[in-house]
Parts: sequence; C-alpha cells; structure tokens
Amino acid sequence: AGGGLAASGAHMQAVARNPLADPHIMGVSGGAGLGAAIATMALGTSAAFFTGFTVAVAAFLGAFVAAALVVAVSARFRSVTTLLVFGVMLGFIFSALSSVLQYTAGEESLKLFYSWMAGSFSGCRYFEVALMAGALVIGLILAFCNGKGLDIILFGEEYATLSGASTRRILFLSMLSACLMTGTVTAFCGPLGFVGIVAPHLARRITGSSAHRQVLPCSLATGASLALAADILANLWPIPLPTGSTLALIGIPLILTLLLRQKASNVKH
Repeated sequence: AGGGLAASGAHMQAVARNPLADPHIMGVSGGAGLGAAIATMALGTSAAFFTGFTVAVAAFLGAFVAAALVVAVSARFRSVTTLLVFGVMLGFIFSALSSVLQYTAGEESLKLFYSWMAGSFSGCRYFEVALMAGALVIGLILAFCNGKGLDIILFGEEYATLSGASTRRILFLSMLSACLMTGTVTAFCGPLGFVGIVAPHLARRITGSSAHRQVLPCSLATGASLALAADILANLWPIPLPTGSTLALIGIPLILTLLLRQKASNVKH
C-alpha cells in the first residue's frame, strides 16, 4: 500500500511539475474515496465474495474520473499553480459528496464508513492483499514503460513535444498507473495521505537523481518503509491508533524539513 501510493506520488509530481503534488492533494484519493464510499454504502455489511473486488473497481473509477478532470484542466490551463489549486478544490468537493452520503447511510454502514475513513491496514485479508499486489504490479509495469516520458515531461510539455514525445500518451499512462494503484489502496486501506509526497522526495535525495528509472524503485521502498513505520507506531498503544493519523505525524515533519532544506539550498545558490 505504501509503495503504491509513493509510486503514484512520483507520477503526480512529474506530471504537475510540482513537489507538493500527490494523489491526496490532486484530488485523486478523494475521487477514489467517493467511489469506495458509494460502493460501501450500497453493499452495506454484506460479506459476498466479490464485495472487495466491487469496492476496488468503484474506487478505481472514482480515481479515474478525478484524474480525467485534472488532465482536462491541465490541457486548458498551463499554470501549475492553477492545476494544484484545482486538485485541492476537487478533493474538497469529493469529500463534501462523501459527507452527504453519510446522512443516507444506516447505522452499520456508517460505522463501517467511519472506520474506513480513519485509514488502517488491519482490515486487509488475503483477498484484498492479492488485489493490491496485482494492482501494484500492473501499475509499476506501466510506470516503468512510461519512465522516459516522465523524465522528458519534467522539462515541460513544449520541450516534450519538440522532442517527439506524445504528451497525451505520457499523461494517460501516468494517470492510469496512478489511479490503478491509488484506487485499489484507498478502497481497502482508506484515504492515506503524505506517503505520496514524502517518499518521492526522500527517493530523490537518496539516489541523487531525478531519473525515474532510479526514483520509482527507491520511492517504492521508502513508501513501504514509511507505511510500515506508521503501522508499527499505531499499534504500540493499548488502543491502536488510525494509521492515517500516524502517517501524518511522521510525514508532516519530514516534508517540512525537506522543503526548508531545499529552500535554504536555493538561497545559497
């Protein structure tokens, strides 16, 4: 789960050319959350074999809709700031729609929804883990096939076009890969933030490179390590804490430290 969110974050930061972009901030996690919420409310507490698969498909579709809107806006407005603001606003809209669903939910469905919103790895059984692993493998294959395109688009869409690269293909493969991984993880673990922002930054500092052939594998490892550390920290207490909260406690100081160091380095230069 942590590795998938980290790889998705590396995609988003390359496409948006913004160090703060990730599936959570760009609204993709919000879209996945809304899709999962709709499926959860519809299915209730039924224990059908295909319940997990249905929720994963709904989360993927929600993530893909959100990503399609972000791509459409990026094609119309070249400003990266506009794209980032749009992603944040989109996330708020999806969150508001999810909140509206709470008023129509029954007691059991509402309890399940609140538990899901907190973010946790404890509810994942072998079937859910298998689905996330499958989504991760497919997403990473797409990511590595698109690695050179991500490297090129870091210099801007005009440069990519002059280089003969298809920006539409790069954006489509990036969003498809990110949505597949983010949607599946969000469906079963809830909306987990900060992994997608922090892990790619750590990967770039560790590898000393922005080439995605090196950044993607390192992001996968750092994202998995952050998620594991958050889960261990969450379970140290007599009453386990939500993993989403512990991820925020770890991720916020790390990202602030990285950004402040980067700013200090830029001032020196």
